[in-house]
Amino acid sequence: MKIVLGLLMMLLTQSAQAGPNQEAVIRLQVASIDASVADTVRQSPAMSVDERQWVEQTDRAFVKQMTGNKALFERLHTQRLRRELLQTIYYEAKRAGLEPDLVLSVIRGESNFRKYAISSAGARGYMQVMPFWADIVGERSTDLFNVRTNLRLGCAILRAYLDQEKGDLGQALARYNGSVGDSSYSNYIYAGWMD
Repeated sequence: MKIVLGLLMMLLTQSAQAGPNQEAVIRLQVASIDASVADTVRQSPAMSVDERQWVEQTDRAFVKQMTGNKALFERLHTQRLRRELLQTIYYEAKRAGLEPDLVLSVIRGESNFRKYAISSAGARGYMQVMPFWADIVGERSTDLFNVRTNLRLGCAILRAYLDQEKGDLGQALARYNGSVGDSSYSNYIYAGWMD
């Protein structure tokens, strides 16, 4: 294990010295996806206080939003389902160095919480990840419907774009959406994030 971690750190250092190599960074961030992992929240003994507070607060907000929103209710109708999804969002966002509320807003904007969403361009799942990313990191494109795979890859891509744009979130979001030079997507995500 120490050898693998050493090699990953060496690759990351080489990538940083050579300039932004988003494919290498994303591979490193996604490397620990276990293909045998169930399509659910990560297994952990206990949530941190911050995580528990975020999950509970966000779950209450979902319950309010579901009133009168039949489609959202059908997708997230049980507390267990909502909380497992929220725990996974929190974990993967923090793992990638992102704010969980930002990732939640991207999911709302990209798929409106539809696990099996497919865009006209072929992007898949909650974070609307393009299948070519699965090829780059050695996953099958059908794995993009797996909650953890989709969220880990989506967060890794957004993090890589944020690094590439030197912290400019608006530009990173535009890259994520494929709308570089247009601020409408970023504004849309910001509006959902600030709700």
